Amino acid sequence: MTNPTYLKNIEAEKILQLSQLTECREGQIISRTLAQNQFLSTTVFAFAKGEELSAHSSAGDAILTILEGKSQIIINGITHHLTAGQTIVMPAQIPHAVTAEEDFKMFLIVVFPQNTL
Repeated sequence: MTNPTYLKNIEAEKILQLSQLTECREGQIISRTLAQNQFLSTTVFAFAKGEELSAHSSAGDAILTILEGKSQIIINGITHHLTAGQTIVMPAQIPHAVTAEEDFKMFLIVVFPQNTL
């Protein structure tokens, strides 16, 4: 088994299901960061039903993909309901919030402009 040089918390040369890298636990939001540097952050999240990240913004553009379950995503005051397999982009500097309508898992990629971390 080869250990990735730039990734963490994940095995190289192994077939993986991102949704199995974390689990939903009642009353919690659990995350597993796979890569993080000045240009990029990739994280798998598991939200228990009813859990939320209140409105915030990011210095980078974010790509959110639902792996399992159903979530409400509010971007700049507009509500979106996403289910497994759907993806949405949350632009940099625009307020967004995430709420678990049921237990759900997501894969988040944030791409930062130079010199922002």
